[in-house]
Amino acid sequence: MWTQHTQVRFDGQDVYVGLDNAKRSWKVAIYLGDMFFQAFTQTPSPEALMHYLRHHFPGARYHIVYEAGYFGFWIQRAFSQLGAECSVTNPADVPTTNKERRGKNDRIDANKLGRSYAHGELHTIYVPDLAREEDRTLVRTRMRFVRKQTRTKCQIKALLCQFGYHLPEDMTDRYWSRAYISWLQGLTLTRASGTMAKDVLIQELLSLRKTIATMTLSIRHLAQEDPYRCPYDLLRTIGGIGPLAAMTLLTEIIDIARFKNLDRLCSFVGLIPDEKSTGDREYHTGITKRRNPVLRFILIECAWMAIRSDPALAEAFQRYCTRMPSHQAIVRIARKLLNRIRFVLKNQAPYVSGVAA
Repeated sequence: MWTQHTQVRFDGQDVYVGLDNAKRSWKVAIYLGDMFFQAFTQTPSPEALMHYLRHHFPGARYHIVYEAGYFGFWIQRAFSQLGAECSVTNPADVPTTNKERRGKNDRIDANKLGRSYAHGELHTIYVPDLAREEDRTLVRTRMRFVRKQTRTKCQIKALLCQFGYHLPEDMTDRYWSRAYISWLQGLTLTRASGTMAKDVLIQELLSLRKTIATMTLSIRHLAQEDPYRCPYDLLRTIGGIGPLAAMTLLTEIIDIARFKNLDRLCSFVGLIPDEKSTGDREYHTGITKRRNPVLRFILIECAWMAIRSDPALAEAFQRYCTRMPSHQAIVRIARKLLNRIRFVLKNQAPYVSGVAA
């Protein structure tokens, strides 16, 4: 007896997969070209999904997309190693109808991802390599610990104000020196419970300071390794940019070539205004809320330092302040500073300070 086996091939065809990932399961929506094919739930495994795709769509080109979020980029890297094209998109940029917004669930999210990707409506984001992402995580973790340290200092100050304790006249709490911390450690409240609350806060502060110092040393050592050594030294030639700021810029920007011009870079950082218009009416709503929060914070801080050391930026800042508040003027200085950063990184040349803005 003869048995005929017929296997459908999908050579040269494109299969688009919208993926909504969760910890326990994934929602998957599959489109063949721009036609919806199937939606299902599976275990959270790239290998399992690739096995399904290769079994049902042999020979096809697989295009997978999911939203950036809690799970980072390990899923994208796993699919890339398995031979699929996997992209990551900003959740805020996924086209969504009012019906999908009101009836939001994981199945709908996966479906609109697959549909938008198949129709070419999605803008994907840059995915750094694993080494750069881990380096960036170290710098960001240090910033989070600095915020924790600031919060702990505020809690200690609040406790002192709550019970009416005042500093000696020859001491200040501005720099939190060893003398000031020693005074805090020797301070005894009326009750043992109050003293313990104060001591716990001081112990937390000392622990945070030690951890921050360890991470700072690691970041400084990292700056002397490849591929950071050369661009780090170049950034340090720009006034207002310190060692930690330089490493923050390098680990956040990663590759300056991915920005075609200064406007693209400023948009990524968040140094552009928002505008809303209808008909002949235009409304400028100030600086945009879309931003890289780490980069914008660092650049604004560096801009305040730069106007103290760079005559050209100081002159520009004074000129801006004649027609706008200082907090708006410093944003324009930060944009000028970003232009210098782009020039230095793109041309691999140190910055030479001038006398005019």
